Amino acid sequence: MKRREFLKSALTGAAVLAAPAFSLTPTFAGQSGGQMRLGIIRRTIEVNGKAASVFGLQRADGTPGLRLRAGDAFNVLLRNETAESTIMHWHGLTPPWASDGVPDAPLPLIAAGAERGYDFPVGKPGTHWMHAHTLQEQSLLAAPLIVADPNDDERDEQEIVILLHDFSFSSPEELLAGLQGKNIGAAMPMDHGGMDMAAAQTDAMAGMNHGGQAMVMDINDIEYDAYLANDRTLDDPEVVSMEAGGRARVRIINGATATAFTIDLGELEGELIAVDGQDIEPVKGRRFPMTMGQRIDVRLQLPSEPRSFPILALREGSRERTGIILRLARAAVAKIATAGDDDAPVLDLLLEAKLRAAAPLASGPAGKTFDMALTGDMAAYRWGLQSNPPLVVDPDDRVEVTLRNISMMAHPMHLHGHHFQVVAIDGQRFAGAVRDTVLLPPNRSVTIAVDADNPGQWAFHCHHLYHMATGMMSTFAYRA
Repeated sequence: MKRREFLKSALTGAAVLAAPAFSLTPTFAGQSGGQMRLGIIRRTIEVNGKAASVFGLQRADGTPGLRLRAGDAFNVLLRNETAESTIMHWHGLTPPWASDGVPDAPLPLIAAGAERGYDFPVGKPGTHWMHAHTLQEQSLLAAPLIVADPNDDERDEQEIVILLHDFSFSSPEELLAGLQGKNIGAAMPMDHGGMDMAAAQTDAMAGMNHGGQAMVMDINDIEYDAYLANDRTLDDPEVVSMEAGGRARVRIINGATATAFTIDLGELEGELIAVDGQDIEPVKGRRFPMTMGQRIDVRLQLPSEPRSFPILALREGSRERTGIILRLARAAVAKIATAGDDDAPVLDLLLEAKLRAAAPLASGPAGKTFDMALTGDMAAYRWGLQSNPPLVVDPDDRVEVTLRNISMMAHPMHLHGHHFQVVAIDGQRFAGAVRDTVLLPPNRSVTIAVDADNPGQWAFHCHHLYHMATGMMSTFAYRA
């Protein structure tokens, strides 16, 4: 039985399953020349048996996010149907700077009830996502943004999308105030301030030593109420029907604001085929790390016997976990606890050092090089980026930036408007993966190469929401 035939029969009898949060059948938001409508909404989900009001991004038919084809136009009318101003970042796409979603860089927030149109080439295929560039990201204002490869249409392969979140019943303003040791009063929006963070950065090194004693690495600084995969916990996970012996392409998006995960395939061996929407030379394995903002595509070959297989996301350094279940034929689905028996791994750069881009940047020397220090004061909860010289480039430059983490927390560094190639870890050069988000563990360095081919004043920041909100944000600036 072919995948499409199986899906049709499976969905006919879908009443036995809980309704999935994401469509199992590939449907496209629109084709070139037709405008797509996307709404920013408020919705209610159930978490730990309690109702929770969260944000959402959905099309007119209720489908979350967008799915387009490579070569399409990103012709989208975004309407803010909530009572709060907000703005949207198209994470992984490379739009013109005027379409980037950072407050006042260059466009203001979208007011309640207002609309904003976008129209630019969507670019190459890949697994991307969209999210607010405000504290609203914590309240699930995010959704998948999949750009499909038309050449994959004839693959006998089921597509599965998993969007991971960390969830709290507290507001993001309360969480941030708790990290800063303050009492919450009014709301505390992120002040990008043109992304000039120099004042917050100059004294960040003061916190590297507390009372003469070195800091100890901190892994997780927020204890969340739940960890979600497609809006659900393992108490009531999404169950995806699959054909026994079938194949799947699993697109996983780490949309958590402050939590890194290790993806655990259990008994299944997967083939990692893309990171951050960019193809790599395949890597086989059962566990794959991913920090905040990153995406991975894993190809699976399912066995022929009718069984169920969990795909789990293990919270870094802890026992909490979330995930979905792949159900072959009508196999039984066993209950899986929301906490494992052992702490999950702490993320490192071992996999990163093995990755090789399927389409690396053209070889050539860097015309400009920069050194950027990632600094932090955990006690004051203040973070920063210090570049020497200031990160200013000219069009058509080949740029290399060496990121050095001299703080005691890991930082996922994300560059807007571009893709970069990892070309060194701790000074050891190699031709690594092409990405838009890379992990910097404490006391490590990573060098990235970027072609300056998209003029603007682009955000370059840590994708830990609360690190970014308290100073770890700078600019990849083109000379005016």
